[in-house]
Order: sequence, then C-alpha cells, then structure tokens
Amino acid sequence: MARGAPTPPSTQPAPDSPRLSESPPPTGVQGDLELELLGLANSLYNLGTTVVNDLTKEKDKPGGGGKQVGMRVNEVISHLATIDDMSQHVHTMIPMQVLADIDNARNPMQLTRERLERAATENQFMNGKIQAIDSYRTHLDEVLAQTFPELAQHLSAPGPSGMSQMNMDFPKPEDPDQKPLNGIHAG
Repeated sequence: MARGAPTPPSTQPAPDSPRLSESPPPTGVQGDLELELLGLANSLYNLGTTVVNDLTKEKDKPGGGGKQVGMRVNEVISHLATIDDMSQHVHTMIPMQVLADIDNARNPMQLTRERLERAATENQFMNGKIQAIDSYRTHLDEVLAQTFPELAQHLSAPGPSGMSQMNMDFPKPEDPDQKPLNGIHAG
C-alpha cells in the first residue's frame, strides 16, 4: 500500500467503535443482525466507490461499468432483504429520540456521554437538596428543643444512615381528656 494512503474502512475501525478492543459481538440473533449490518455498511461503501470509479473512467468504453454498479446495488438490496427478514425475530425497543439523533448525524457515544453527565449533575443537585433539608431539619430540631424543652424527646434523632428519624414513642396523657402535642392518641 502506498505511503500516506488511507486505509480501507474494513481494516480500520472507527475511533469510537466499541468492537475489536472492548467487547465481543453479541451472540444469537442480535449478533447475526450486527454482522449483517456490517455487511450492509461494507456493501454501501463498495457501491459508493464503484460509482465514483465509474464516473472517473473514460466514457468512451462501452458496456462494462454498468454491470459493476448493478451488481453492487443487488448486493445492497440482498443485505436489506436479509435485515428485513431478521427484524421479525428482534424485539428490542429503540427510543425514537435515539433514531432521530442518529438521523441528525449525532454520535450515539457522545449522546450517551452527555446523558450520563447530565444524570450525574442532577444526582449531585438532588443530593445537595437532601443534605440541605436534613441540615435544616437538624437545625429546626435543635431550636425547637431549646424553645420547647418538653418536645426534646419527641424530636428527630439521627439514624444509622445519617438521616434523621422521628421518635414515635409518645407517652400516654395523664388526663384522659388531654390530647398529646401531635394530636395523635397513643394506645
């Protein structure tokens, strides 16, 4: 091969391709479908190169160029027919947003990375909210215990996970007509 010439796509995987280096192809129907899709991609590449080569040939030569293009088109049609037959056995649901993103030439790996980063950011935001509420609850319990010492035994106590838990053991009122502070009758 000439120095500096590009390597054909069949020998050099795309930089973001997970195959050959990270994981084996799936087994069963999905693996067969993946191999058929790779065959379709290869046939489409061959069709494109054949069309480009035929356009650059001299137009004086009779005949031969049309057969090559027709043969390549038939290969593509054959792969599409096989994929259509295989689709009856595959029941994997693909979100329409993913297909729309691919149609808009967005890289699925980049989309996955963006969505994971967004989920991590939202997770951190929610953890911050939870910690803020827990801190507020602790501070409120401290202030209530200082202001109303008789409530101290009923206020939240930190649990084993660091989250505060309510003490639900309420004493029975001494006077039967007296209601407990929380309005719930014990017993």
